[in-house]
Amino acid sequence: MEETISLKEIFEVLKKRILLIILLIIGAAGISAIISYFVLTPTYQSSSQFIVSQNASELENVDINQIRSNVEIINTYNQIITSPRILDGVIEELDLPMSAGALSGRISVASAQNSQVVTITATDTDPTMAVDIANTTVRVFQEEVPDLMNVNNVNILSEAQVSENPQPVNPKPLLNIAIAVVLGGMVGVGLAFLLEYMDNTIKTETDIENKLELPVIGVISHISDDEIATSRFNTTTNRRERGEFIGEKKKTS
Repeated sequence: MEETISLKEIFEVLKKRILLIILLIIGAAGISAIISYFVLTPTYQSSSQFIVSQNASELENVDINQIRSNVEIINTYNQIITSPRILDGVIEELDLPMSAGALSGRISVASAQNSQVVTITATDTDPTMAVDIANTTVRVFQEEVPDLMNVNNVNILSEAQVSENPQPVNPKPLLNIAIAVVLGGMVGVGLAFLLEYMDNTIKTETDIENKLELPVIGVISHISDDEIATSRFNTTTNRRERGEFIGEKKKTS
């Protein structure tokens, strides 16, 4: 019984503040849509891949230990790719107005477990520039790695290309709006219960019994001016009707 009453009270609070909750949801969704479509700058990604393999002269003698060595050395390559030695060369070749640290934040390096393939992904507000950064980074790394590690086992697997209709990876308006709707609903529900908790006014007879623990002896109803005017009009009309009836009765007698 207690649980039923609690659920009923929750429903009543939500019903009472439903307009507030709906307004917050609509407001949050609208703000998210405006920010996603008109404020945030779209960003694009492009990826280029290279493979760590043996030289052509060594392919006949390749064994499992060499492959394992290539996989282990990829971790070192991942650090070298985002180092100033490589990125400064990319900046110089593309004439980018940024530092190596800033460019490093736009490049991510990833490789699958036990795989010799490394993927370099570049992010930029211009899809063409994202392609150029990804391809140039791989090319500069391929040129520099023989001097850095005295090896020549990096071969380009696939180059990044500009698609006919590039789609931005960020922002994601629909996802942002969905998140805003959920957050708006949560804030609305929380605010509804907060307002209800802070509302200590007595509105009904039940509030008197629950909060003051006093029995209700009587209720004085509130009568508006319109109701008073209507009541007077009806009383006057009834009196006139009764008077006319009495007058007719005396006249007949």
